[in-house]
Amino acid sequence: MTRLSVNLNKVALVRNSRGSNMPDLLQVARDCEAFGAQGITVHPRPDQRHIRYDDIAPLKALVTTEFNIEGNPTPDFMELVLANTPHQCTLVPDSPQQLTSDAGWDTLAHRDFLKDIIQEMHAKNIRVSIFVDPVPAMVEGAKAVGADRIEFYTGPFAHDFKSNPAAAVAPYTAAARVANQIGIGINAGHDLNLDNLRFFQQHCPNLLEVSIGHAIICDALYFGLENTIRMYLEQLSVNSQQ
Repeated sequence: MTRLSVNLNKVALVRNSRGSNMPDLLQVARDCEAFGAQGITVHPRPDQRHIRYDDIAPLKALVTTEFNIEGNPTPDFMELVLANTPHQCTLVPDSPQQLTSDAGWDTLAHRDFLKDIIQEMHAKNIRVSIFVDPVPAMVEGAKAVGADRIEFYTGPFAHDFKSNPAAAVAPYTAAARVANQIGIGINAGHDLNLDNLRFFQQHCPNLLEVSIGHAIICDALYFGLENTIRMYLEQLSVNSQQ
């Protein structure tokens, strides 16, 4: 079964918009785990427009499943991660100006930089995932620099899914086969939702984990958070593959 990690960025964004503690980020994290989520993901950015740096230590102390911190490995980010040792760190090459992450690493061009960063993470027993596009060479590059996993950027898949599901998922299936052959784990995230998640999982062999935030919060407005998490877990259930 593919694990579901809930990204709390949108929860923090709503909280920050009123300058108070509503909604309570820590309580939402507790509730997500109680409702069945198998991980909590956060992506602190330099402007701290949603998850703030001072959220990280309380979340690390609270999360009982798996804590995943995403972000661009700037010096400030690295200091934050190494001080709080999440179970997993997902390296994402987004600039401070980006609204959201929209491309993966060039693992060949940034080989030496990524290798050094990963060595620092591994010294703290942090599992490292690298955000990549579904390109076999980038997958192989992630393995070469020592990453434990890749996370496929699934924005293009989600964009093309409604018009041509088979074509949309084909690059991911091919890249996943390469990952399986060379022995690197597979995560995925970005714009996965209740419409496309099951199809993606069925066509991405050995998908270990998905990180979903925006769609879960949008669906929770209609279905409630508990029902929504259970609906996503149902999409990822073993029975859905039969």
